[in-house]
Amino acid sequence: MPIPIHDPHQAPGGALKRLPLRKAAAWFIVAVGLCLLGLLYLQLEQSRRQDLAVAQVASSNLTRAMAQQAEDTFLAADLVMTSLVDWIQNDGYGAAQRPRLQQTFARRVQQLNQLHGIFLFDTQGQWVITSFTDLPRGNGVADREYFKYHQQNASTLAHIGPAIRSRENGEWIIPISKRVNDRAGRFQGVLLSGIKMSYFDHFFESFSLDDNGIMFIGFTNGTLLARRPFDESLIGTSLAQGQIYRELLPEASAGTAMINSVVDGVERLYGYRRLASYPLVVAAATSKDTILEGWYARAVQSSVIVALVTLGVGLFGWVFIHQVRDGERIEKNLRKAQQALEQIATHDSLTGLANRRLFERSLEIEFARGARQVSPVSLIMLDIDFFKRYNDAYGHVAGDHCLTQVAQVLMTCCQRKADLAVRYGGEEFAVLLPNTDINGALAIAGQIRRSVIDKHITHSGSPTGYLTVSLGCYSFIPSGNDSPEVFIQRADAALYQAKNAGRNRAAVFSPESDVAELMRSDR
Repeated sequence: MPIPIHDPHQAPGGALKRLPLRKAAAWFIVAVGLCLLGLLYLQLEQSRRQDLAVAQVASSNLTRAMAQQAEDTFLAADLVMTSLVDWIQNDGYGAAQRPRLQQTFARRVQQLNQLHGIFLFDTQGQWVITSFTDLPRGNGVADREYFKYHQQNASTLAHIGPAIRSRENGEWIIPISKRVNDRAGRFQGVLLSGIKMSYFDHFFESFSLDDNGIMFIGFTNGTLLARRPFDESLIGTSLAQGQIYRELLPEASAGTAMINSVVDGVERLYGYRRLASYPLVVAAATSKDTILEGWYARAVQSSVIVALVTLGVGLFGWVFIHQVRDGERIEKNLRKAQQALEQIATHDSLTGLANRRLFERSLEIEFARGARQVSPVSLIMLDIDFFKRYNDAYGHVAGDHCLTQVAQVLMTCCQRKADLAVRYGGEEFAVLLPNTDINGALAIAGQIRRSVIDKHITHSGSPTGYLTVSLGCYSFIPSGNDSPEVFIQRADAALYQAKNAGRNRAAVFSPESDVAELMRSDR
């Protein structure tokens, strides 16, 4: 019997059907590879963006902390000089006053770590009194920028000048100065406080930056004031042509941007912020390579994983879980750091109370809520009676402890979560009371006043022999177009009414009071 050409039990074209299956498998492997490459690309791009976003948040928080520190540093010196200028303008700086002034200068320098020294110059720029024991010798400071500025400008505001070398000992300092007038307003000299450049160097060193990272403080006109790493040749140079000054600051007073440095050409992520009280700008930058250093490592690792995925899905899954765990831990640590920086930016470091930045933000929120709900908002402004006498009698360390005790009283008396206790400035505090009328505010004010008395803090400069506070209360129902400044001014006016009435009491704002006269009274 002839052998059939085709097996009747074999489907015709079987060999032809196996070929497309092999191609399908090959195409499937190629497709899986392409999908893995696509997923790898998406993962790496997302990771890169996340690293950059985290770095932007950290950079923004860092510059916020730098700005707060710089403001506090210069403000402390400014306040010291303001009190000294008032003293000198009232009593002069004749031979009889000089020994006491010299001792006061020296004591103030000891109390503020940032101060190199305090110097008083006459109308010719010659040294009159310094915080040092011996007066320097030389031709004086008539050629200095700050001296010429005050000669030519009648402004009594503090002036921050370019960094200079002290003619006392050659140390780099940042001069902050004020004009001294006689009783008729004529120029009588210059009072200068020198801020140590090394003080900012130590502050900069407290932050962890890579080898290519930088931090600097400069004037708003671009002149470099202080820098990390310190380079003497760069101090005083202009950064005005840099992108921060040329493009970013005119648009926003704070922000972040990836920029090529005009100094060394390194690409860095910059965070920058203009100070609110002084003509200064702070910035911190981390090199892009450092920010993405971990990302580069993850990219290589993920690529190896994709190459080996065909050898074991289990190994790939384990590495992926490991990567996720690392990312969660990093994110958790960054979140804690962000919360810590937020606490620094919104609270007073001495008392733990809210600072003015948080106070102003809360005012906006409570004004809007009060307008929506037609509910009153109250404010208590309080001031420690005869606090300058307290500092003079017991010293600034005891004064700081006194401020802390008063702050504890405020926190104890503010029972509701919405109530906000604020250190408004110096020895002045504020309490914001949402949904509280004037009677409720007076009740809280009375509780605060009695609680301070119950502390039995000895105060030899007070008529009562103990520390007391004066309080001013104001309450109103917001309408939606209200001015926070007027709100604060009226509570402050009530505070002056309380002081004018004899202190150690609470007063309610009265428009008929002669506020101008009260503000001239001794606080």
